[in-house]
Amino acid sequence: MNRLHFAGIALLLLSSLGICAQEAPAPIAPLPTPHQVAWQQLETYAFIHFGPNTFQDREWGYGDAPLSCFNPSRLDCEQWAKTIKEAGMKGVILTAKHHDGFCLWPTKYTDYSVRNTPWRDGKGDVVGELAAACKKYGLKLGLYLSPWDRHQAFYGTPLYVEYFHAQLRELLSQYGEIFEVWFDGANGGDGWYGGAKEERRIDRRTYYDYPRAHRLVFELQPQAIIFSDGGPGCRWVGNERGYAYATNWSFLRIREVYPGYDRSDELQSGHPDGDTWVPSECNTSIRPGWFYHESEDQKVKSVDYLTDLYYRSVGHNGTFLLNFPVDKEGLIHPTDSAHAVQLYQRIQKELKDNLLLRGSVKASNERGKSFSARNLTDGNYDTYWATADGVTAADLTFTLAKAQNVNRVLLQEYIPLGQRVRAFLIEYRAGNQWLPVRVREENTTIGYKRIVRFQTVKTKQLRVRILDSRGPLCLNGAGVFYSGTAEEPIFSDDTESTQPFKTADITKTADGAVLLKLDRVQVVSSFHYLPAKTGKAANYEIAVGRSPQELKVVATGEFSNIRNNPIMQDIYFTPVNTQYIRFRATRMVNEGEPVEYQKIGVR
Repeated sequence: MNRLHFAGIALLLLSSLGICAQEAPAPIAPLPTPHQVAWQQLETYAFIHFGPNTFQDREWGYGDAPLSCFNPSRLDCEQWAKTIKEAGMKGVILTAKHHDGFCLWPTKYTDYSVRNTPWRDGKGDVVGELAAACKKYGLKLGLYLSPWDRHQAFYGTPLYVEYFHAQLRELLSQYGEIFEVWFDGANGGDGWYGGAKEERRIDRRTYYDYPRAHRLVFELQPQAIIFSDGGPGCRWVGNERGYAYATNWSFLRIREVYPGYDRSDELQSGHPDGDTWVPSECNTSIRPGWFYHESEDQKVKSVDYLTDLYYRSVGHNGTFLLNFPVDKEGLIHPTDSAHAVQLYQRIQKELKDNLLLRGSVKASNERGKSFSARNLTDGNYDTYWATADGVTAADLTFTLAKAQNVNRVLLQEYIPLGQRVRAFLIEYRAGNQWLPVRVREENTTIGYKRIVRFQTVKTKQLRVRILDSRGPLCLNGAGVFYSGTAEEPIFSDDTESTQPFKTADITKTADGAVLLKLDRVQVVSSFHYLPAKTGKAANYEIAVGRSPQELKVVATGEFSNIRNNPIMQDIYFTPVNTQYIRFRATRMVNEGEPVEYQKIGVR
């Protein structure tokens, strides 16, 4: 038997077995691990913030909250899990220890934990109860362990590093499989520190010995994705508003990015020349704050707003991590639950009917029969359309069963072979001409998933023109949808309370403080500050009086997390009759900047 005959038999055998005889496109680095691909396929999952902050009405506790304050009357992790499941989410990440140092499990390394609280007579374990609830409802469990600890007296010393690693080992070895380990980038600053009540700074790049922590995760939970500003499993998206930029590369220059990275805006789009696959996770809270505050019961994000975030996170090549601030009883608030479930129902409705399944797809170039454009709609993640070597631009023509309204196009790259597309254009057929659809954002990257919303058009044909790519094209999914409404897509932002502020003249004093003068002496019980992009106050002092010369301080404190979550800051104090209110920043986020604001006022 000659070699040609043998090759022919082999080709027939491979074909009969359904095995691709043509060569697949060469991978283009950086590439994801199989665990990163599986993680991205989760798409949406939940965050839970819960602890002493819940009972102290704080965002960042100093670490001085009494253990007696933690005593939820109806804590029910199954209620959390059921809510998350009904909202279509695939997992949940719990703040096992936030910056205040309080531990939601009975750790053996500190007394500052559930073990010494009135809840369950000191025999409770929130992490354990949630792990059991996740198993019952088929959810994946992730854990947040804050590197920063404002409670421990030895924070900032080598001993604390050993403490941090010991607690990490404890969490990773007691609660079953963990899908994500979350390391916050907020590190070092003011704290209680065993009563020292001082500011402590550390080198965020080196202090915690993250390479050692990563090795521990790989040893105990090899499938887990590690989150931080620089990954290595996934990255913070650079904001706490829950969206990525339309241009979003899953790459980072990994050696440059560190926890608390000072150029976080880069994380919203990634590094196009990055050397490591570190995809983006888009995190936000369903309320303005991360922990529960009764004052925010009427400020839950609307379903319209959450829907917009879905399209700008999952639809922008990211994942969507939505936080639920569990309330003082230990339950997810019914408004939060209802909006999350309605979000899922809205997305399911808008993307339910892929019109391409009753139509056809034609490509201007195909690598071969095994890489046909038909693979875009076969429902198999691991089959894909690909172009020949050297072909980095091509057209996909979508023909529908009939002319009809459309306003969504979904595209997916086969990311196991890398992210490639740099630019594309979507057009629709109007008579004998092709016209671009009207969009409000650039069509550049695709990645794991890109969902393009556009003004509704009625057409029988659409064309996706891929204009530039890092190599041969590899797409494994496509869809055309009509959301059910002809209205333009919503690109909303959080709305602040419409309740008016008291009318006041606002001036700056010689020392940089902000002075408000009301038109007369009247009752004031709160101060409100919406920070500007620069000049953010980190700590504050509020003083009131009937004249500028007789002001009395009525409130001092910290604007927790204002750098990354610059929402309206509400400060309440005992009602007082006053005509003048002085707001002074006692510490700035960026030292040396004068305090600035978008909105400021009193009620």
